[in-house]
Amino acid sequence: MAQKRAVVRQSLPDVIVADLRKRILSGELEEGALIRQELLAEEYDVSRMPVHEALKRLDAEGLLVFKNNRGATVTKHTIEEIAEIFDVRTLLEVDLFARSIPNMTDTHFEACEAILKEMDDSYQTGNVADWGPLNAEYHGKLYEAAGRHLTEQLLERVTLQANRYVSMHIGKLDKRDNASHDHHDLLKLARERDILGATALLRTHLVNTKNQVIELVKQNRLND
Repeated sequence: MAQKRAVVRQSLPDVIVADLRKRILSGELEEGALIRQELLAEEYDVSRMPVHEALKRLDAEGLLVFKNNRGATVTKHTIEEIAEIFDVRTLLEVDLFARSIPNMTDTHFEACEAILKEMDDSYQTGNVADWGPLNAEYHGKLYEAAGRHLTEQLLERVTLQANRYVSMHIGKLDKRDNASHDHHDLLKLARERDILGATALLRTHLVNTKNQVIELVKQNRLND
């Protein structure tokens, strides 16, 4: 008898959520863009019900603002809100990294190295859509050994909000080499158990990203 294989089964809303999220994070669907349920149903060749459910989920994630019978718009944060997203992200990440470093093992380091390899490949190909999730995965792996699951859940939501601005930053500004250099140095300092050096670099890395992203968003909005 042939060996049975596990197959991941996704509902229609799951598939639509994943695709729309990717389109938002990559910038294909820009902030403020209007999304109509009937047009999405045609595009995905489904009824309106799974589209309705998908839009509600993305509203809960903060990526869309959903209104019954009126579709949705891609969330447009104010400059102050974007700054706050990155400030909260920095507070959570620096705390998690400091707690994680003493507990990291070779397994954690090897997993981080594997993700870095994928990230470097995405830098080279300019694949912005893949870079965002890989960036979140890498940072998550750096903090995993902290064992602070409630903080991780809070960070996951904040990171999701930040990811499309980070993707915009990487895709439209030529800063990929700097980001790659920082990511490799973070892992090196973690291996050396240099908590002060690692957290200082992480804070600088995140604040620089915040400042550059905000400047880009301001420029884009002036041109709209």
